Amino acid sequence: MTPTLRADLHVHTCHSTQSGNLQFLGSRDCYSRPADVYRVAKARGMDLVAFTDHDSIGGALELLNARPDLAPEVIVGEEVSCRLPDGGLQVHLAVYGMTEALHRDVQRLRANVFDVIARLRDAHAVFALNHLLHFYRGEIPLERYLRLLDAVPALEVRNGTMAEAHNRLLEEIAQGVGKGFPENARKPFPTPVFAMTAGSDAHTLRRIGTTWTEAPGYTRDEYLDSLRHGLGRPGGAHGSTMTIARDAYSVIGSYVAALAGFGPRDVRSWRRAACLAFSALSLPFQFLPLVVAARSKAGERRAIDQLIAYSSTGA
Repeated sequence: MTPTLRADLHVHTCHSTQSGNLQFLGSRDCYSRPADVYRVAKARGMDLVAFTDHDSIGGALELLNARPDLAPEVIVGEEVSCRLPDGGLQVHLAVYGMTEALHRDVQRLRANVFDVIARLRDAHAVFALNHLLHFYRGEIPLERYLRLLDAVPALEVRNGTMAEAHNRLLEEIAQGVGKGFPENARKPFPTPVFAMTAGSDAHTLRRIGTTWTEAPGYTRDEYLDSLRHGLGRPGGAHGSTMTIARDAYSVIGSYVAALAGFGPRDVRSWRRAACLAFSALSLPFQFLPLVVAARSKAGERRAIDQLIAYSSTGA
């Protein structure tokens, strides 16, 4: 009987350099070193370690350059940030088994998610649409947004920052339960419609390996082939307001530590002093990450309700 391998398929390192929240301050989205990510993932029972930095494969390459012997256990991945041409919404695609040449190609195409998808399909890449409702807040009609489902072969059905209701709904979609979705998602349960992936979306070491994907295989390549053929199964934790808030506070702490000289020196000279001053002055307002997280979850809940209604009525 073929063994089952486990990997957290959504993990960030310090090579995710663009922060969605503190970009104007020069903050990274994550400060975890690749070697530490590998160590923690293995300690938490991951057979394989995936790196999915934002628009970068630098985390995986850094580790492999230092430890080439780890190559059989490392999945070189990338979370590609794209735009939907209809409405300009941000869309994230997780790509596994990424090469340097393919990385360069998709970076040039990110303005149109469908161009990226076409290139990934041409390369026979293993890829998935991440956290379907993370960015969607009704900017365009849901029916038009869900055309994405006609284009992708796999869905991330369990994301460690997303609400359980969101993740459960995506798993139903992947299994073909929803009847109101595009043609690609109208097959009867239990025939899989989409391959499934899952990952913690960890931006700190704290949550690495708490959400994962299991799939059959003796090796990394066999595991990825199992994912391609829809044999992946999600496991582990869902997310909440506090999940996001804790991650945000941890990243802020790492950012301040870096300004103080205990981390990467992304901000220098007078700007570094200005950022330190801003950090000190903003201490009374450090409840804001919790407020932002709560608002994000409220918006996610509304999007979930809209998607449930659409899946029931098809309109």
